[in-house]
Amino acid sequence: MAAIFAFKCSCCGEIHEGSPSFGYNEPWQYSTLSDEQKEAMGRLTDDLCTITHDEGTDYFIRAVLEIPIMGVEDPFSWGVWSSLSEKSFNRYVETFDNPTAGETFFGWVCNQIPCYPGTGMEEPFSADVVVQAGRARPKLRLISREELAQHPLIVDQREGISIAQAQEMAEELMHGVADAADSSGGKNE
Repeated sequence: MAAIFAFKCSCCGEIHEGSPSFGYNEPWQYSTLSDEQKEAMGRLTDDLCTITHDEGTDYFIRAVLEIPIMGVEDPFSWGVWSSLSEKSFNRYVETFDNPTAGETFFGWVCNQIPCYPGTGMEEPFSADVVVQAGRARPKLRLISREELAQHPLIVDQREGISIAQAQEMAEELMHGVADAADSSGGKNE
């Protein structure tokens, strides 16, 4: 049986229980808009975002990117946003209250993920967006394109991370990098 993640923080001395979870309140694209642009072009809820501009509309949904922690029941979770096509977004919205578990859409990860260099928007990660039952947020399964196959984020999602790595990342995010994450695509939760 897998254990529950818990550790004594080397930064604050507190005992932290439960697998780490960090997230963004908005996609990076929305965070780059001025307040006036957000008012005129954007629509943001807890789970959905659209940005309408001269070239068309961009569609985003909130999802979860999980990194398994070896020997621990629950994964290290990142609440991130994914882009979707208009057709996929409309299908997701139509079935939001009664989702079809396992239905999959193609998307792009729309937040920079701290602790993983090169996850910015200059080289976004493609992903399968997998719908979950019971209105749980969809899970992202990163697509291992040839040029990114050995990127640490893809390797970690595929192979998992050690408890020590999970603790180190959690401490870094809670006590040092959280402000950097806030400025690169939304607020940590």
